[in-house]
Amino acid sequence: MLPHRYPHTAIIPAPSTALQALTACFALLASATALTAPETAQAQTAPTAETATPASTAKSDFVAVEGARIHYQVHGDLASGKTPLLVLHGAFMSADAMKPLIDPFLAARPVIAIDARGHGRSGGVDGKLSYDRMADDAAAVLAKLGVKQADVLGYSMGGSTAVALAVKHPGKVGKQVILSATSRLDGWYPEVLAGIAKLTPEIFAGSPMESEYKRLSPEPNGFPKLVENIKAIDATPFVFPDEAIRAIPGKTMVIIGDADGVTLDHAIQLFKLRGGGDVAAATQGFLTAAPKARLAILPATSHIGIMTEAPAITAMATAFLDDKVPPMPAGF
Repeated sequence: MLPHRYPHTAIIPAPSTALQALTACFALLASATALTAPETAQAQTAPTAETATPASTAKSDFVAVEGARIHYQVHGDLASGKTPLLVLHGAFMSADAMKPLIDPFLAARPVIAIDARGHGRSGGVDGKLSYDRMADDAAAVLAKLGVKQADVLGYSMGGSTAVALAVKHPGKVGKQVILSATSRLDGWYPEVLAGIAKLTPEIFAGSPMESEYKRLSPEPNGFPKLVENIKAIDATPFVFPDEAIRAIPGKTMVIIGDADGVTLDHAIQLFKLRGGGDVAAATQGFLTAAPKARLAILPATSHIGIMTEAPAITAMATAFLDDKVPPMPAGF
C-alpha cells in the first residue's frame, strides 16, 4: 500500500488522475527520505549486521527465513519485563522511516522494528510478497529474540501484515494498532488500487527514495523488482474472514484519516468485528472499563498526511497499549 512521510513545507499541485496523485505521493516521500538519509546515501555496498545499524542506540541483526535474510532493529531492553512494541512499515519504506512512530514509545517500552521482505536491509526482493509470508517473517524475528508476545503497530502494508500476524500467530500478538490499513483488499478505494497498478520504476528514477533503497538493500539493483512486487500484492485479492478477525484474542485500535485511501466503511467494519460499537457503553454514556476496540478517524488527514500526526497517534496508541480507562469529565 501507499507509503508516506513528507515535510510540512512540501507543496504538490492537485493531481488530475490517480497516477498523477500517486506520483505526487511518492515525490513527497522521496523528499522526506532526502532530508533524513545519512550523507552516505549514495553508497551501494550490501550491508551487514554490523555496518547497517542505524544511527541510534538500536541493536541490529538478521534472521534467515524462507530464503531471505530479514533485518530487524531492537530499541531498548527486551529483558525489562515490559511488553515490546513491534513496528511494521509500509510499502517502499524501511524501519528507519518509522522513526517518528518509534522514538515516542521508547520511554515506556522496548520497540522492535523490521525491514519487510525486499525492503530496507532485508533480502528477498526476488521473491513474491504476501501478507502471510511477511507475517511469518515477523514471527521468526520474535522467535529469534525470545519474545513470547508483542504488541504490534503496523502502517499501511505493515498494518495488513499485523492483521495476518494476529490471525496466523495469535499467541505471539497482544494488542494491535492498525494504522491506515485493511484486512481485505477491497477495503481500499478502487481508484487507489488502479493508480498503484500504473506505477513504473521510471517514476522513481533518480529520486532520493530510489537512492535510499540502493543504499540499504543487499540487492541494490532490485528496485524495479520491488515496484513489481508492490503492484502484484496490491492486485492480488486477499480476505481475512470475519470469523478469523473476531477470533483474534488481543485488543485492537483502528486509526485512519478521513481522507485516507482506506474506506471509512471498512475501518468501521473492522472496528466492529474487533468488538467496537458497544451498545451498552453507548447507552450509559461513559466507559467503566478499557474497551476491547478503539477507533480514531483523524480530521483533514490523508493516507500520506497521517504520518505527520505522529504526536496524536502515539498519545492515543499509548493510552490504548496501557489499557487506560477514559476518564470521566469534571462535573459528572
